[in-house]
Amino acid sequence: QVQLVESGGGLVQPGGSLRLSCAASGFTFSSYPMSWYRQAPGKEREFVATISNAIGSTNYADSVKGRFTISRDNAKNTVYLQMNSLKPEDTAVYYCKVQRGARSYWGQGTQVTVSS
Repeated sequence: QVQLVESGGGLVQPGGSLRLSCAASGFTFSSYPMSWYRQAPGKEREFVATISNAIGSTNYADSVKGRFTISRDNAKNTVYLQMNSLKPEDTAVYYCKVQRGARSYWGQGTQVTVSS
């Protein structure tokens, strides 16, 4: 079965950096685009970034463009989110997602808190 396991979250000061990882299993990882989403308290889940399967083309939400970088290692079945210049408004639970046909699969999420 499809499993997505996020890690790397934590508490960081404004201006700091974190790298999130999402380890995937149960499907042919290299065949699917992968995405990161986030959900802040009291808000809806929102798109952060996506990376295609083969070429590795990327797309970002305007709010993170220039600060976050999504990447993938198909040999390790892992997708990453490098987050730099973090702001308090980046505080959220971050989830990775894979879409297989009509069904979306999500990880359990990892908490990122940006605070001094």
